[in-house]
Amino acid sequence: MKSNSLVRTAALLGALALAVPVFAKPFTKTISITQTAKVGKATLQAGEYRLSIDGNKVSVTHGKDQVAESEGRWEDRDSKSSYDAVLLGENGQVKEVRFAGQKRVFVFSE
Repeated sequence: MKSNSLVRTAALLGALALAVPVFAKPFTKTISITQTAKVGKATLQAGEYRLSIDGNKVSVTHGKDQVAESEGRWEDRDSKSSYDAVLLGENGQVKEVRFAGQKRVFVFSE
């Protein structure tokens, strides 16, 4: 009986471990863009936007409308960022987003 109970407990724990990522919430943060920027194929005007990062996929909303979507990856830095920051490339393409108090940054693929 004890081994049967042990197998059931192990199976339940395994199922829970697999289910946890399904319930994980995306990382969301409101950012301020001070000049025209590009995310994916979309051009964003200066203003407040909400980033929602789910794994390697990022969605950008303005108000209730999704205005852009792209992909990227999380990277760790040596020190924590003092403030939220959006780093742009020469053509206005968003390269990475830094978050206040965090060592990790989100680097865009495009």
